[in-house]
Amino acid sequence: MSFDFPTQMLEEGCVKFSAPSLGAFKKAAGEYAPSKAPVFYNPVMELNRDLTVLALQAYQKTVKRDIVLCEPLAGCGVRGIRCAKEVKGVQRVVLNDINPIAADLARHNVKLNQLSAHALVFNEDANLLLSRYAAPHRRFDFVDVDPFGAPVDYMDTALRALRDGGLIALTATDMAPLCGVYPLVSLRKYGGRSLRTEYCHELAVRLLSGCLALAAARHNAGVRLLFSHSTDHYVRVYATASYGAKKADESISGMGYALHCFNCFHRETYQESVPSFPRQCRECGSRLKVAGPFWLGRIFEKDFVSSMIREMADRRLRNEKRVLRLLSLIEGECDAPLTYYVVNKMCDKFNLAVPPLKDVIGEIKSAGFVVSLTHFNKMGFRTDAPAPIVAETIRKL
Repeated sequence: MSFDFPTQMLEEGCVKFSAPSLGAFKKAAGEYAPSKAPVFYNPVMELNRDLTVLALQAYQKTVKRDIVLCEPLAGCGVRGIRCAKEVKGVQRVVLNDINPIAADLARHNVKLNQLSAHALVFNEDANLLLSRYAAPHRRFDFVDVDPFGAPVDYMDTALRALRDGGLIALTATDMAPLCGVYPLVSLRKYGGRSLRTEYCHELAVRLLSGCLALAAARHNAGVRLLFSHSTDHYVRVYATASYGAKKADESISGMGYALHCFNCFHRETYQESVPSFPRQCRECGSRLKVAGPFWLGRIFEKDFVSSMIREMADRRLRNEKRVLRLLSLIEGECDAPLTYYVVNKMCDKFNLAVPPLKDVIGEIKSAGFVVSLTHFNKMGFRTDAPAPIVAETIRKL
C-alpha cells in the first residue's frame, strides 16, 4: 500500500511497521516533527511501548485468561500491534484513530504483521468508540490512553469500557501544568493544584493517579496502582479498576495533600477530605505551600514490578539496559516514603558544593534511617529522615 507522504519501514520489538519519515516534515531546528507528520508517530516513545508490553504480559499472567485490548488513539498502530504480537494470551486488539490517514496506515501495519484475524481498526472519535464498548459483555481487559497532552478527556469513557478488574494505562505529556509551572491549569484539568518542587515529577504521577481515582469513583469503581514511571517528557500510570461503591470509597480515601517549605525543604502529607493545614513550617517557621488533592497511596506494587523484570528474560528490546535500570530503581523504591530529596537542589539553596550521592546515602543510612534511590531523579533519594537531618548531612559532607 502506498501513501502520498514519505514513509519508512521500521522494526521495534518483534514487529515491522511503516511510519512517516519524520525528517521530511521537520522544516526548522527545534520543530517537533511527530506533530508535523500526517500520522503521529514518536520514536522516543519506544521505551514507553516496551514497558507496555512487559506490564500487559505481567497482568495477563495474573488474570490467567485470554485478554482483549483497545488503543483508542493508535496513530500508526505500533503499540497495539506489538501487544498483539509480543504478549501471550491476547485474543483481540481494537485500534482506532480519528485521523483517516492514520487508520489506513494502521490497517496496513496490521496486514504487514499478519494480524488481520486478531485486530480491528476503526476511524472514529475515541470517546465515541469507547462508549460503544461500554456494555457489560463488550468491555476490554486493557485500555491504553496515550494522547498528545492530557488524557483527562478520555478517562471517563475509558473506564466505562473497562471490565471489572481490567487494566488501564494513561500517559500525560503536559508536564508544565503537572510540575507546577501552571498550577491553576493542573487544578482545572486534574482536580489538584501542582507545586514546583524538586519532587514535582512524583507529584505529577500522583495528580494523574488522583484524577483517575476520582473518575473511577464516579462510576462506582476503585483503582489500584500497579506501576508508574516518569520518563523523558511524560508520566505514565497503570492501574486496575474494580467495581463496587465500597471499593470506590476506599480508593478516594487515599487522596490527600502535601505541604512543602521552600526554605528548609520540610514536607508533610495530610490525608483529609476537609483539610485544615498549619500555615507555618514546624522546622523553620516559613510559610508552607500546598499541593493537591492527589493520590497519596502506593504508585507501584513490588510484586508487579518484579514480574515485569522477569518478563524481560526472553525478549529482545533495543532499550534493554535502560528498561532494566528503570525497573530495578522502581523495584527498590516501592516501599519507600513519599517524595524524595535532590542533593544538588539542596546544595544550590544552601550555596554548598555537591557531595557524591553515595556518600549522602551512606551517612543517612548509618544514622539508622531508611534510604533508597528513585527513578524520578538521578540525584534524588527517598528517606524517612526529616529535612533538617538531610540538610545537616549534606552540609557536613
